[in-house]
Amino acid sequence: MTEDMIPVSPENLMKFNCSAENDCFNDCCQDLNQALTPYDALRLKNNLGISSQDFLKTYTSLHYGPESGLPVIEFKPNPGKRYECPFVTPQGCSVYEDRPGSCRMYPLARAITRSRQTGEITQYFALIEEPHCKGFGRETRQTVKQWLKGQDVDKHNKENDKLMELISLKNQILPGKLEGAQSDIFYLALYDLDEFRAQILEKDLLKEFSIPFDLLRKIKTDDEELLNLGLNWVKYMLFGVNIIFGE
Repeated sequence: MTEDMIPVSPENLMKFNCSAENDCFNDCCQDLNQALTPYDALRLKNNLGISSQDFLKTYTSLHYGPESGLPVIEFKPNPGKRYECPFVTPQGCSVYEDRPGSCRMYPLARAITRSRQTGEITQYFALIEEPHCKGFGRETRQTVKQWLKGQDVDKHNKENDKLMELISLKNQILPGKLEGAQSDIFYLALYDLDEFRAQILEKDLLKEFSIPFDLLRKIKTDDEELLNLGLNWVKYMLFGVNIIFGE
């Protein structure tokens, strides 16, 4: 959390409403610097009905996190259209049901802490009141908790928290920028899911592991199971953490 953020609790009233009636409608989708998590990419490529490779090539560019040193994908900048999101339309978001987690959270920021003893996650929220947004001050009688439920954000947070756990592990064991084969492993398993699946099923990428038949059957069609496997494989390949199948 930064100093310009206003801490809020789940029981606080939001006093915020985003709608097409606001003068600023779609402005937050302009001048965009939008990073995507692996789960964001999974949802978006499935919404569009295209492969992960086509999604990554068409819509994203690759960078490295300044703090994590990990590969990060972002929407390709489009200066000719005010750096707008590729999926914004005059009517709003064309992929709304599968929009990224950060879009669902706005105008809230979220931070978490994890108990070393129990692994339990504690959430903290803050309001980001930006001058361009005209949605503030509008009474909805919704608490932060109710508003978040309406944004269907819990699933995204749960999946994205798995990535945060991996980043924390990486910073402890392998600080600095990932390069070469290590970077390729991370990118393949977490972003390029369809290619990761093909290498498992067609090229025996994980032949050294005894993957349970039930899991092997699931990853043929279930991208979320495949992403979970990818997270565990990255932990093993980069940090030496044994794979526990089924997690």
